[in-house]
Amino acid sequence: MEERAGSSAWLWVRIALVVFVLVWILGPSELRDGIPIALVFLVAVGLEVHFLVGALREGPREAPDRRPQEVDRERYGFETVDEDEPAADDEDVDDDLLEEEDEWEYWEPEPLSYLRPVRRFAAGVAVIAGLAGLIWFVESRTGWDSISGETRARAVERFSEEASRIAEKPVSIRCDESRDYVGAVQHADGVAVVGGELAILTPEICHELYRIAFEGETTGSRSGRAIAVLAHEAWHLRGERAEGTTECYGLQSGVELGQQLGLSEGTARRLMRQQLTENALRGPGTSEYRVPAECRDGGSLDLDAESSAFP
Repeated sequence: MEERAGSSAWLWVRIALVVFVLVWILGPSELRDGIPIALVFLVAVGLEVHFLVGALREGPREAPDRRPQEVDRERYGFETVDEDEPAADDEDVDDDLLEEEDEWEYWEPEPLSYLRPVRRFAAGVAVIAGLAGLIWFVESRTGWDSISGETRARAVERFSEEASRIAEKPVSIRCDESRDYVGAVQHADGVAVVGGELAILTPEICHELYRIAFEGETTGSRSGRAIAVLAHEAWHLRGERAEGTTECYGLQSGVELGQQLGLSEGTARRLMRQQLTENALRGPGTSEYRVPAECRDGGSLDLDAESSAFP
């Protein structure tokens, strides 16, 4: 019974993993932005190791005795042999029954083995590897990696020019294809040294900016987020340190940035207003990024006090 329960747990964990990966690929961008897929795979591998270690600690399982049990002997005619009783006469004993009894008497259970949990572990790792390969295949043909190296270089140059305009000095933008600095590492879409000359963005943000500037496509909140992140990091490079204030300035600069990338003023302003609304919904873990109360039309953080449009 315990073995069957363990098998069921293994099965449901793998089904849940497959379903989550499919939802992560096809579902809303908020899921991809909020949950790094590498973290999901690490948890899955950890569960597989946990199941394996638990099975090995219990020791190898002996195969069940598949010889006819007493109830089978009574129901289907296998006679039990009582050593104290005299042997039956030859004419009273069915020869076929004796042969079958002899076969069962010499049957031995399978030896103890650790192979079963190891095989299950190998199957689980194979499922995880297959799902990781699926994500790599999809992203290599739909994301930032699907763009040619020459086009990516032109895009990064364009992003750097726009960031330099906001930072009011020459700065560079880099897309972290190796994910050594942002994304799952820093749980952020971008990173920059305050007052420095380099900002690093996730490939997802770079791809959204590319779609806006080079393909004329917008994807709602994802496009707005990409513009806001580039403007935010550019303000850090300009010298602004406080995250909330930087976010406020970035959302205001994002309107013009969106226009520079090819959007209409109305579309760019709508996207930044949407980002301002979403900013108020940030969880406790990112509260430092919430804009201050003065981030409003006519407030002390309003970059264009003469205009009634905000951001």
